[in-house]
Amino acid sequence: MDVNSLTLLVEIVDAGNLSEAARRLKMTRANVSYHLNQLEKSIGLQLVRRTTRRVEPTEIGLKLYEHGCTIRNALQAAQESVSTLGESLQGRVRLSVPSGYGQLVMSQWLIAFKREYPSIVLDVMFENRVEDLLRDEVDIAVRVMSEPPQNLVARDMGSVGWVACASSAYAAEHGMPTLLEELRTAPLITSAVIGRQLRVAAYLHNERHEVLLEPGLISENFLFLREAILAGVGVGLVPDYVVHEDILRGDVLTALDQWRLSIFGTNMYMLYMPNRNHTRATAKFIEFMLDAARRAGRGK
Repeated sequence: MDVNSLTLLVEIVDAGNLSEAARRLKMTRANVSYHLNQLEKSIGLQLVRRTTRRVEPTEIGLKLYEHGCTIRNALQAAQESVSTLGESLQGRVRLSVPSGYGQLVMSQWLIAFKREYPSIVLDVMFENRVEDLLRDEVDIAVRVMSEPPQNLVARDMGSVGWVACASSAYAAEHGMPTLLEELRTAPLITSAVIGRQLRVAAYLHNERHEVLLEPGLISENFLFLREAILAGVGVGLVPDYVVHEDILRGDVLTALDQWRLSIFGTNMYMLYMPNRNHTRATAKFIEFMLDAARRAGRGK
C-alpha cells in the first residue's frame, strides 16, 4: 500500500461514486475501478460497498480513509507551507453557516477576515441542516444545537437565547402572550424541521415544561421570519440575535421573558472533522472566528 493508493481511496469516498472520483482525478472510471480493485486485492479485504448510485466505505475502508485524510492533509499543509513561504496566507475555506446567524452575526466577521487575508478564498453556504461534513466536503460548519455530534470536534461559540416576540404594532392591536400555552394558539412565526412535530421546551425555576406548536408561518430563512415579525403577521419564536437590534429600537417587544425557551438548542458550535490536519488557511480562519465570537461576548 502506498500514499497514492490511500489518496485514491480518499477521493472515491469523498466523491461518493466512481464516476465523480474519475472526473476529479482526471482519470477514466475504468482506471479508477481497476486501481481500487488492486488496492482491495493487496489488502485482501473489501474497502467499499458499491451500489448503482453510491459507494459506501466498509469498516476497514473507513479506517483507511481516515488515515488517508490525515496523510493527504498533512502533505497539502506541507506543500502550502513551502509554496507560500514569504508570501501572504493563501488557500480555500469552505464553510456552512446558519442563514440567520451567518448573515446577522457572522457576516461582519467574515468580511473582516477577508479584508485581513485577501488571498484566502472563502466559500460560504448559508443553510440550517446538519450536513455530513465528510460527504459534502465542508471544512467547517456552524450550527445551533443542544449537544454536538460525538464524531466531530465542537468549539463553543456561545449560548443562543430564544425569544417570543412581536412588532409593537401587533402588540398594540392584539396584545402579547402572557401564558406559555398561548404560544400554541397564537399566529406563530418560527422555523421547523420537516417531518417532526415542533415543540418548545421552556424552563422556569429549574422546572421543564413543553408545549406543542402549530406555526402559521414556517421558514428556514430567519431573515424572512424577521421581516414577517416586523410586518405584524404574528408572534415570532426566534433566536435572540434575529431581532436584537429591533428590540433595542423598540420596534419589537418580547413576551414570556421569565421563561428560558428553546426549540433546536441553546448553544452555537463550530464543527469540523477530528481527523483533519487543517491547512494554514483553515486553522487561521478557526482562530479568527473563535476570537471574534469571544470579543463579541458569545464564545469561550
